[in-house]
This record gives sequence, C-alpha cells and structure tokens, in this order.
Amino acid sequence: MKIMTFLFIVMVSCASIVSAASTQDVPVKDMVTVVDLGAKTCIPCKMMVPVLDAMEKKYQGKAAIVFIDVREAPEQAAKFGIRAIPTQLFFDKAGKEVYRHEGFLDEKPFAEMLDKLLAN
Repeated sequence: MKIMTFLFIVMVSCASIVSAASTQDVPVKDMVTVVDLGAKTCIPCKMMVPVLDAMEKKYQGKAAIVFIDVREAPEQAAKFGIRAIPTQLFFDKAGKEVYRHEGFLDEKPFAEMLDKLLAN
C-alpha cells in the first residue's frame, strides 16, 4: 500500500511539473494571446471549455488560446495575480496585458476583444 501511495504522489508531482513547464512561454512571443486560468473541476470553468474551443478554432494561426489549470499549477495563480477562477487575460503581440476579465466570458465579448487586439 505504501508503494502505491508513493507512486501516486510521484505521478501527481510529475503532472504538475509538466503543466508548469508548458506555461513558461505564456504569453506566446509575437502573438496575441489569451490565457484562461481556471480548474477542470469548477462549474464556470467547465462552461468556458466550449468557448475556448470555439475561439481556438476561429483564431487558429492568428491568436494563441491557452488554458492553465491553477489546481495543477498553483504557482501560475500567483504569477498572474488572479483573485478568482476563471480569469481571462488578454495580451497584445508585444506581450503586454491589455484586458482582464473574471468569471465566465461568453463568445461574443471574447471574440470582440480578440478582433480589437488583432486589428492593432
């Protein structure tokens, strides 16, 4: 039983390290980027999944849409200074945060902000 518990802890730790390493390039260099910080288990975060999928398809090659699970990578919450989940951060091509939204964000205002950033 102790071996199984140890293996479980190692597996969980490895998953967190992978998630943290994959978020080092956020915002994506020279690309409009939206970062959605949330958790796979919270209800409003789950409601964001179809919105993020739609935005990813619509803006493929034009903007990066990134989801970070702050329960798997809690250091990311501190890095971005979020107070609630979900939180969406919009970055311009220079990597400057230009807009922040807390809570569920529907497709229309999401797309409007992306269109505005891509027009600049």
